[in-house]
Amino acid sequence: MLNGKNVKKMGAYKYIKENLEKEYKERNPMYKEKVIAWRKAGAMERVLKPSNLPRARTLGYKAKNGFVIVRVRVGKGRRKRQKTWGGRKPRHRYLFVAPQISHQALGEQRVARMYKNLEVLNSYWVGEDGNYKFFEVILADPMMVKDVPALNNKGRAFRGLTSQFRKARGLRSIGWRKQRL
Repeated sequence: MLNGKNVKKMGAYKYIKENLEKEYKERNPMYKEKVIAWRKAGAMERVLKPSNLPRARTLGYKAKNGFVIVRVRVGKGRRKRQKTWGGRKPRHRYLFVAPQISHQALGEQRVARMYKNLEVLNSYWVGEDGNYKFFEVILADPMMVKDVPALNNKGRAFRGLTSQFRKARGLRSIGWRKQRL
């Protein structure tokens, strides 16, 4: 209590989180510039430090050797099927199909294919515009980071073991445990 008033004490991460939320909600010019720069950059780009540090820390990121952050760009909207080739009836061709996984999970898989020696720990949303969604994927080197038990699983992004896939399968809710007991 300061001068008889209750004052909330917040750590640094809480302030950073509030600032990022405010930046996004108000469509701050800084936020727009960031997204424009991300759009002009490659579809997958390694980042020196996370843009949303509190979220990255919550999902298992540590600022030490063995952890890597990669920003991935995924197209919004319906996903196109490849054009079929060979002897098929044209009327059976359809362009769009629901891929059964979220944009975030799709981004995780793309990053996992590119960085084969690293394992996907988690990912989080960092921004979007009219055409793309941007996610930052946390990768860890299983040879350097021994204290993370999740890294014992090879190919986590493809076997549905990341947090995003567990959410899609309904395994992240607390009610699921109560139903099983």
